[in-house]
Amino acid sequence: MDSKNAIRRSLRASTFDGMFATIFSNVTGGVLLSNFLVELDATPTQIGLLASIPMLANFMQPLGAFLGDRTTSRHFYCLWIYGPSRLLWLILAAGIALAQWHRAAPERLVIWTLAIVSMTHFFGALGSASWLSWLAVLVPRRLRGRYFGIRNSAASLTNLLSVPVLGWLVATYPGGSIQGYGLLVVVGVIAGLISLGFQYRMVDVNPQFQEEGTSERGAAMEAGSASRSPGPDYSFLQDTNFLSFLLYFSLWMFAVNLSAPFFNLYMLDNLAIDVRWVTIYNSVQSGANMIMLVFWGKLADRVGNRIILITVGILVAATPLFWLATGSNSISLWFWLPLLHVLAGVTWAAIDLCNNNLQLGVAPVRHQATYFAVAAAVAGVSGALGTTAGGFLAEFADYGGIPGLFALSAAVRLVALLPLVFVHEQRGQSLRQMMRLLFPARAVPVLVEAPSPVRIDSELADPSQYEHESGRLPPH
Repeated sequence: MDSKNAIRRSLRASTFDGMFATIFSNVTGGVLLSNFLVELDATPTQIGLLASIPMLANFMQPLGAFLGDRTTSRHFYCLWIYGPSRLLWLILAAGIALAQWHRAAPERLVIWTLAIVSMTHFFGALGSASWLSWLAVLVPRRLRGRYFGIRNSAASLTNLLSVPVLGWLVATYPGGSIQGYGLLVVVGVIAGLISLGFQYRMVDVNPQFQEEGTSERGAAMEAGSASRSPGPDYSFLQDTNFLSFLLYFSLWMFAVNLSAPFFNLYMLDNLAIDVRWVTIYNSVQSGANMIMLVFWGKLADRVGNRIILITVGILVAATPLFWLATGSNSISLWFWLPLLHVLAGVTWAAIDLCNNNLQLGVAPVRHQATYFAVAAAVAGVSGALGTTAGGFLAEFADYGGIPGLFALSAAVRLVALLPLVFVHEQRGQSLRQMMRLLFPARAVPVLVEAPSPVRIDSELADPSQYEHESGRLPPH
């Protein structure tokens, strides 16, 4: 099989990997796990701690990058990391069964849940940088936006179909929602193992030969001409562009996670909305996300990711303020809450996709895994601090409770966008050029445009170079 066919096969396999991994993630996180803890009467602080654990686990990513770069196979390294980390969730399923059988106190089951989540995420974080570096080799640079957009669309479609079904099963399970969630954990683990089976069909990469000269993947997959240096790489400390991105990414993760874990809690607890409605809202968000991902992917390939992050980020920053107008009335139930989830789906499709692509762009190919791991570790710690602070503030009415937290998060999100002005993106374009691409029939006046260090590449004006086959791709 030639190199192009091998890449096509790998990208198709990665699509199915992402779809089944999404089912696993839906079961072991998000609204279903939040509802499980709400049923156990967990406090907002515990909910915030639960959301901070996966981010704190990212602190293990530099160690994972160091270990992964010293193996000879991305595939087998990811298999031996993600296989055990997903199987560990069976311990939680067994714990739920034992707690129901012996009628253990809900507080004990909350502690068990936090312990299992900690073990699985800290172990799984060892593979994240290696997995992302694997995909960075397989995906052509000029098609990253389109490819990740289509793959993420497949994951969003999986979200759209699976979340309401899973939520309905939990809500209607004869033994109660707690037992129903325990059964879903088993289903989620099976889906997670199937996703690893699809990784087996992806072309393997030997990290010992992944270097700057292998940008189109051929030599990295076959052999190579130079091996990696034996010690850790600290070149990122002299990379001012990467450090600017790191400052933005860490501040953004802190600001977003001040409020992000508490939107579902706000609906389930403060507004007392049934979990089935909440899962439907989450599916509406996934549907909007799926529809817009391809659009954002193609636009990012043409104008760059930085300008999209700035413009869409302003709207994302204002979104928590819109939640202050919601309530438990029929207008909110049928109109305002669905509209907010559509808005979230549209905007976060751009944010997630462009953050991922911008990170791929600012990290040099050589020692990519190290750069990815450092970014994930720093952002993970700042995000965990955000959820911890958010949980503390949400629990005390003197600080405004959850509504006050939403207002604070909006202000901090706006501040977090400022470092993006200083990030250089190769082939990135200005706001004026992006508006001309979106509205070619008329000129768009720009009143104020921040100075940008971004170089404009004239070859982007020719759209014909992007008319190649597209792939498909969500975060693992």
